[in-house]
Amino acid sequence: MMQVTIISVGRMKNGPEKQQIATYLERCPWPTTIIEVEEKRPLKGAERMAREGDLILKALPLKSGQKDAHIIALDERGKSLRSTGFAHLIQKRQDFGTSNLVFLIGGADGYDQKVKDRADTLLRLSDMTWPHMMVRVMLSEQLYRASCILSGHPYHKD
Repeated sequence: MMQVTIISVGRMKNGPEKQQIATYLERCPWPTTIIEVEEKRPLKGAERMAREGDLILKALPLKSGQKDAHIIALDERGKSLRSTGFAHLIQKRQDFGTSNLVFLIGGADGYDQKVKDRADTLLRLSDMTWPHMMVRVMLSEQLYRASCILSGHPYHKD
């Protein structure tokens, strides 16, 4: 079974967003792990992006030489998909034998170029800008929605 990993910059506090994420991910058929990375030093701009990029890349759940993970960086300049397209992207990765589907959620300043270069896919969730904590909720809901689409469950309406 495919594992889903979400690597996100920042720590989520207890509250309704965290509870909503847990609710959606409990409903998903894919075991999902959330890894939070955080730079605590007061760095600015490019220096902060570079450090966050190092933390993201270090957190990737890859063993030496492993090629069966697919890394999707959520980025405002990425490809836009409808929910059905997102579900088909997940199905395609499963069909190819991907053992780990990894989603990256960057910090407020975006990604360092080395993270974008490492990603297999850049994906945009919306044309609007969202706080990265809300992006976690949106991604969790879309993962659940994708599982419903793929199983024929009536949750998704087109």
